[in-house]
Amino acid sequence: MKLLIVEDNKQLAFDIAEYLKEQKFLVEQAGAYTAAEDKIVMYQYDMVVLDLGLPDGSGMDLLKIIKKHRPEMGVIILTATHTLEYKLEGLGLGADDYLTKPFHMAELNARIRTILRRKISAGIDFIKTGKLEIDLNAATVKCNGQLLSLTRKEYDMLLFFVQNKNRLLTKESIAEYLWGDHADQADNFDFVYNHIKNLRRKIHDAGGDNYLKSMYGMGYKFEMEE
Repeated sequence: MKLLIVEDNKQLAFDIAEYLKEQKFLVEQAGAYTAAEDKIVMYQYDMVVLDLGLPDGSGMDLLKIIKKHRPEMGVIILTATHTLEYKLEGLGLGADDYLTKPFHMAELNARIRTILRRKISAGIDFIKTGKLEIDLNAATVKCNGQLLSLTRKEYDMLLFFVQNKNRLLTKESIAEYLWGDHADQADNFDFVYNHIKNLRRKIHDAGGDNYLKSMYGMGYKFEMEE
């Protein structure tokens, strides 16, 4: 799962990012309105942790941009004010939740996971598709009842495909989702094929079907067998 932390306090942003990385999230950061806007428009994230008090713009305005360009993206707003009207404004603009500073990292983690689970699976803890069963809490996958030994990237890739079932995903979009904006530095995206090949093999070895279809010259699509 990929998160963007928008926070101008460098120490707090660092602490949030390090904690969430320990929780196995892919985390990127932006310390200002302009940098955050560029990332939100260019890249895809599952969740944005958004500080409303930014040095070069309003977090509320950034929230409007998020909901315009990425309405499916989860948003938790961070605020230093306890004013109810301010929080209600953020929720009214489409934020999923808010936290008042200071807060405990464990609470932030819990709220992120609750929102992501709700957005991915309508609040349920398991996704069953074909012969696959995905446990969102444990971050595990079973095929025909057999636990698959997946790397974190393979698990995130499978979940990304399941979230976008029957939609064409380019190699570039898969690479960007799994590796963040560092993927732009890659000479090619052969590593995406290698991860897909390994994921296919593990599913096949457990008696699963070939859900990951190659669309020649375009990318890949997650489809169920007819």
